[in-house]
Amino acid sequence: MRKPNIIDYLLLILLALIWASAFFNIKIATYSFGPVTIAFLRVFFGAIPVLLICYYKKIKIEAFSKDWHWFASIGFINLVAPFFLIAYGVQSVQSNLAAILMSTTPLSSTVLGHFYTKNEKFNFIKTFGILIGFSGIVYLFSDNLMINENNFISALLILLGSTCYVIGGVLTLKISKKKNENVTGSILIWAIIILIPLVTLIEQPWDTVPRLDSSISVIYLGLVSTGIAWLLRFKILVKNGLIFQSQVSYLIPIFGTILSFIFLKELITIKVLVSLIAVSLGIYFVRKADTKSNSKLIKD
Repeated sequence: MRKPNIIDYLLLILLALIWASAFFNIKIATYSFGPVTIAFLRVFFGAIPVLLICYYKKIKIEAFSKDWHWFASIGFINLVAPFFLIAYGVQSVQSNLAAILMSTTPLSSTVLGHFYTKNEKFNFIKTFGILIGFSGIVYLFSDNLMINENNFISALLILLGSTCYVIGGVLTLKISKKKNENVTGSILIWAIIILIPLVTLIEQPWDTVPRLDSSISVIYLGLVSTGIAWLLRFKILVKNGLIFQSQVSYLIPIFGTILSFIFLKELITIKVLVSLIAVSLGIYFVRKADTKSNSKLIKD
């Protein structure tokens, strides 16, 4: 991979801003839509730019091939479940907390990677980073102003949503030899198929008159935070590699907290700031260990 230039770093920052902006937009979307509807509209609008790219590049979509069960499983675990859980949780939890809680994904993936992959084992730096990061989350749960008996379960559901992303990532390894555009398009199609009966039976959104800001937010979540963000992520991944692209993890909780304050005037307590720093440091040490491991493998 080539050495990143200023444009590469600007694209990385843009990707972090887009993903971080999802959290306050989810909060705004909940003013008019239920969590199942938000999940459905997000995958529906998110599929549009991805499928258009596949059509333009003449990439075959294999959603209904012999591997359909993998696409369906990943679509449920990596899209349907987390999109629903995050939207459900954000109804009663500040969106800046959701950004911090969701940022634990790299930490959780490191734990799972130790048990389910051959080259992602724990070492001292990784273990140190995991302990710092999850200590920050434990500390965040002690902030009674932010998390209390009324929204404790909602906060746990958001954490569960981040774990779904990790499990979905592990399952994706089963079809890792397929083109990324094909995989993403296929799992989006299956997510839509799964959510159509759920949204029809549970929420019937056509019976409501949504607010304008909620409608704009849910379209933004689909087209930009899901569809365009994936295409941007893929562009960075191809040009600069996984290690460079993974640095976006440091920025998302920071940008998410800042954007939530700017757009929703959400409260930021000392415990939120301490937790944010702890999680960011945890991710830093885990990524640092991954960088050293990959450098050693290249040399060997």
